[in-house]
Amino acid sequence: MGSLKDELLKAIWHAFTALDQDHSGKVSKSQLKVLSHNLCTVLKVPHDPVALEEHFRDDDEGPVSNQGYMPYLNRFILEKVQDNFDKIEFNRMCWTLCVKKNLTKNPLLITEEDAFKVWVIFNFLSEDKYPLIIVSEEIEYLLKKLTEAMGGGWQQEQFEHYKINFDDSKNGLSAWELIELIGNGQFSKGMDRQTVSMAINEVFNELILDVLKQGYMMKKGHRRKNWTERWFVLKPNIISYYVSEDLKDKKGDILLDENCCVESLPDKDGKKCLFLVKCFDKTFEISASDKKKKQEWIQAIHSTIHLLKLGSPPPHKEARQRRKELRKKQLAEQEELERQMKELQVANESKQQELEAVRKIRQQMEEQVAQKSSELEQYLQRVRELEDMYLKLQEALEDERQARQDEETVRKLQARLLEEESSKRAELEKWHLEQQQAIQTTEAEKQELENQRVLKEQALQEAMEQLEQLELERKQALEQYEEVKKKLEMATDKTKSWKDKVAHHEGLIRLIEPGSKNPHLITNWGPAAFTEAELEEREKNWKEKKTTE
Repeated sequence: MGSLKDELLKAIWHAFTALDQDHSGKVSKSQLKVLSHNLCTVLKVPHDPVALEEHFRDDDEGPVSNQGYMPYLNRFILEKVQDNFDKIEFNRMCWTLCVKKNLTKNPLLITEEDAFKVWVIFNFLSEDKYPLIIVSEEIEYLLKKLTEAMGGGWQQEQFEHYKINFDDSKNGLSAWELIELIGNGQFSKGMDRQTVSMAINEVFNELILDVLKQGYMMKKGHRRKNWTERWFVLKPNIISYYVSEDLKDKKGDILLDENCCVESLPDKDGKKCLFLVKCFDKTFEISASDKKKKQEWIQAIHSTIHLLKLGSPPPHKEARQRRKELRKKQLAEQEELERQMKELQVANESKQQELEAVRKIRQQMEEQVAQKSSELEQYLQRVRELEDMYLKLQEALEDERQARQDEETVRKLQARLLEEESSKRAELEKWHLEQQQAIQTTEAEKQELENQRVLKEQALQEAMEQLEQLELERKQALEQYEEVKKKLEMATDKTKSWKDKVAHHEGLIRLIEPGSKNPHLITNWGPAAFTEAELEEREKNWKEKKTTE
């Protein structure tokens, strides 16, 4: 149970870290309640909302740290977990919470499904310390497994060159750095996406799903005795067989225990490469495709049964545990070596300090001898200095007395000045108040004048507008007058021209007309040359002409 709990905690740690948006190490209580409910669902643990509310019974809705959430997680979820849940579903739920926040945006050679499988493998191979990392030894182990699954050759020199550039301060890679390392194709050059995906799936099946061997073989039925091709999957305590390798249609299981055995059979009934798996209540006849596959399956099943007898874990888990114990042992040896080195260094520093202390003592003694030899001279010099200081002290006391007298005089002067200043300040305050009142009065008068000025400006503006209107009307009237005048002048010119012509002709030819009964006017043209109306007209034209000239 302890190992299962450790594996579950790794995936939950990823989910908790992903919910920590501001990297403060804390997550809001509402998010933790949702996470707890989802964990209970996928782990098939009864959800106890009352216990959850009791754990968060205070009114504070603030965030909770990982340490604050761990007591509830251990007591109400992890301690109740049985080995009856879907591990892939559990891992996928935690993966969904953290993938968007952490998966690199750079294009990768692998799909997101392959990245999920690498993430689960990382949790299996990572160290049991937080934050989770995978050390270089486990990285090398995983890359070797992938290379073998792809059918390629392991390039140790390339990995050693990669380790040289490895960041020593981190001591390992995070899950997302491992995904990027595999996804960028650095250790799978020349392999296409499908080959890499198949290799990841094969390693995932072995390390996570505990698939020790799988492949197509023929199986003899128990009832019909017919032979049918099935996809067999060997795990540490069971052999499952399916219709095809997609594992969707499961046809049965062969439960293995320490009492089972596997035997080779001779060819019969037209079937070759036969072997037999004997269990407590059933016997299964199976036909492999060739002798090599038959021998591989017999050896794999025999090894599985042997491990069940010994009570040992699967080979990959045992190998992982041995690697961890070896690293732990090496770390302990390294720490012991460092401790011994520190002890030697401390001892060396102690010896150095002792030598330094002896040297300082000798130096102090030499300094004391030199100091004693000069103390007498210093004492006599000190006596002379004291005498001089006494004389100077007497002078200083006299100076101090005189200074006190001067200070008293200055103090009295300052008191008088302060009194005068207070009087002046009161007078200035009075003047200031009078000035403020005068300013207020002036401001009121100024405001009144400003109002009158505004009113006069408005009246002036209106008068200016009326004057402009009158000026416009005057101009229009003048223009009309000028037009009428021009028309009158034109008419006058035409009339004068016509009358001049008539007068000219009349001077030459005089028509004899019946005389008027009115008295006749006598002019230089003769009697009755003009009528009185014609004479008035000629007089009027003459006056206008004279006026014009």
